[in-house]
Amino acid sequence: MRLYLDDDSAMPLLARLLAQAGHDVLLPAEVDMAGAQDPVHLTFAIREQCVLLTGNYGDFEDLHDLLTQGRGHHPGIIVVRRDNDPRRDLTPRGIVHAITKLVAAKIPVADQFVILNHWR
Repeated sequence: MRLYLDDDSAMPLLARLLAQAGHDVLLPAEVDMAGAQDPVHLTFAIREQCVLLTGNYGDFEDLHDLLTQGRGHHPGIIVVRRDNDPRRDLTPRGIVHAITKLVAAKIPVADQFVILNHWR
Protein backbone atom coordinates (compact mmCIF):
# COMPACT_ATOMS: atom_id res chain seq x y z
CA MET A 1 0.00 0.00 0.00
CA ARG A 2 1.23 3.50 -0.80
CA LEU A 3 0.88 5.53 2.39
CA TYR A 4 1.33 9.16 3.31
CA LEU A 5 1.71 9.74 7.04
CA ASP A 6 0.55 13.22 8.05
CA ASP A 7 2.21 15.19 10.85
CA ASP A 8 0.10 13.36 13.47
CA SER A 9 1.37 9.95 12.46
CA ALA A 10 4.85 10.65 11.05
CA MET A 11 6.82 8.64 13.59
CA PRO A 12 10.17 7.33 12.31
CA LEU A 13 9.62 3.93 13.96
CA LEU A 14 6.20 3.56 12.34
CA ALA A 15 7.55 4.61 8.93
CA ARG A 16 10.38 2.10 9.22
CA LEU A 17 8.08 -0.75 10.30
CA LEU A 18 5.62 0.01 7.49
CA ALA A 19 8.45 0.05 4.93
CA GLN A 20 9.78 -3.26 6.30
CA ALA A 21 6.28 -4.70 5.86
CA GLY A 22 6.44 -3.77 2.16
CA HIS A 23 4.53 -0.50 2.11
CA ASP A 24 5.64 2.56 0.17
CA VAL A 25 5.73 5.31 2.82
CA LEU A 26 6.01 9.06 2.42
CA LEU A 27 6.57 11.42 5.35
CA PRO A 28 5.82 15.16 5.40
CA ALA A 29 9.44 16.09 6.12
CA GLU A 30 10.59 14.13 3.04
CA VAL A 31 8.29 16.07 0.72
CA ASP A 32 8.57 19.51 2.32
CA MET A 33 5.08 19.28 3.89
CA ALA A 34 5.93 19.27 7.61
CA GLY A 35 3.60 21.62 9.48
CA ALA A 36 1.14 21.91 6.60
CA GLN A 37 -2.55 22.26 7.37
CA ASP A 38 -4.76 19.18 7.11
CA PRO A 39 -6.41 20.09 3.78
CA VAL A 40 -2.94 20.54 2.28
CA HIS A 41 -1.87 17.09 3.54
CA LEU A 42 -4.99 15.51 2.05
CA THR A 43 -4.50 17.35 -1.24
CA PHE A 44 -0.94 16.02 -1.42
CA ALA A 45 -2.11 12.46 -0.67
CA ILE A 46 -4.75 12.70 -3.39
CA ARG A 47 -2.29 14.11 -5.93
CA GLU A 48 0.27 11.39 -5.14
CA GLN A 49 -2.40 8.63 -4.96
CA CYS A 50 -1.48 7.74 -1.39
CA VAL A 51 -3.75 6.50 1.36
CA LEU A 52 -3.46 9.06 4.15
CA LEU A 53 -2.67 7.70 7.63
CA THR A 54 -3.49 10.06 10.49
CA GLY A 55 -4.27 10.27 14.16
CA ASN A 56 -6.41 13.34 13.61
CA TYR A 57 -9.88 11.83 13.66
CA GLY A 58 -12.10 14.91 13.72
CA ASP A 59 -10.48 17.09 11.07
CA PHE A 60 -10.07 14.31 8.54
CA GLU A 61 -13.57 12.99 9.11
CA ASP A 62 -14.81 16.48 8.21
CA LEU A 63 -12.59 16.59 5.11
CA HIS A 64 -13.79 13.13 4.06
CA ASP A 65 -17.42 14.21 4.52
CA LEU A 66 -16.79 17.36 2.46
CA LEU A 67 -15.31 15.36 -0.40
CA THR A 68 -18.10 12.79 -0.24
CA GLN A 69 -20.83 15.42 -0.30
CA GLY A 70 -19.12 17.18 -3.18
CA ARG A 71 -18.77 13.87 -5.02
CA GLY A 72 -15.01 14.12 -4.86
CA HIS A 73 -12.64 11.21 -4.48
CA HIS A 74 -9.58 10.28 -2.45
CA PRO A 75 -7.35 7.19 -2.20
CA GLY A 76 -8.54 6.57 1.37
CA ILE A 77 -8.11 7.93 4.86
CA ILE A 78 -7.01 5.55 7.62
CA VAL A 79 -7.35 6.90 11.14
CA VAL A 80 -5.66 5.65 14.29
CA ARG A 81 -7.76 6.59 17.31
CA ARG A 82 -5.80 7.55 20.41
CA ASP A 83 -7.90 7.46 23.55
CA ASN A 84 -5.04 7.38 26.07
CA ASP A 85 -6.02 3.84 26.98
CA PRO A 86 -3.14 1.37 26.59
CA ARG A 87 -5.63 -1.49 26.17
CA ARG A 88 -7.16 0.13 23.07
CA ASP A 89 -4.50 2.44 21.62
CA LEU A 90 -2.33 1.00 18.87
CA THR A 91 1.45 0.90 19.08
CA PRO A 92 3.48 1.35 15.88
CA ARG A 93 3.72 -2.45 15.58
CA GLY A 94 -0.03 -2.70 16.20
CA ILE A 95 -0.66 -0.19 13.42
CA VAL A 96 1.40 -2.26 10.98
CA HIS A 97 -0.42 -5.45 12.08
CA ALA A 98 -3.83 -3.81 11.65
CA ILE A 99 -2.93 -2.48 8.17
CA THR A 100 -1.73 -5.97 7.23
CA LYS A 101 -5.10 -7.39 8.28
CA LEU A 102 -6.98 -4.67 6.40
CA VAL A 103 -5.01 -5.33 3.21
CA ALA A 104 -5.38 -9.12 3.56
CA ALA A 105 -9.16 -8.72 3.89
CA LYS A 106 -9.12 -6.89 0.53
CA ILE A 107 -11.31 -4.16 1.93
CA PRO A 108 -11.36 -1.24 -0.51
CA VAL A 109 -10.17 1.96 1.14
CA ALA A 110 -10.56 4.38 -1.77
CA ASP A 111 -13.07 7.07 -0.81
CA GLN A 112 -13.42 5.49 2.64
CA PHE A 113 -12.74 6.76 6.16
CA VAL A 114 -11.39 3.69 7.99
CA ILE A 115 -10.81 3.55 11.73
CA LEU A 116 -7.79 1.27 11.98
CA ASN A 117 -8.33 0.37 15.63
CA HIS A 118 -11.18 -1.93 14.53
CA TRP A 119 -8.61 -4.03 12.64
CA ARG A 120 -6.29 -4.85 15.53
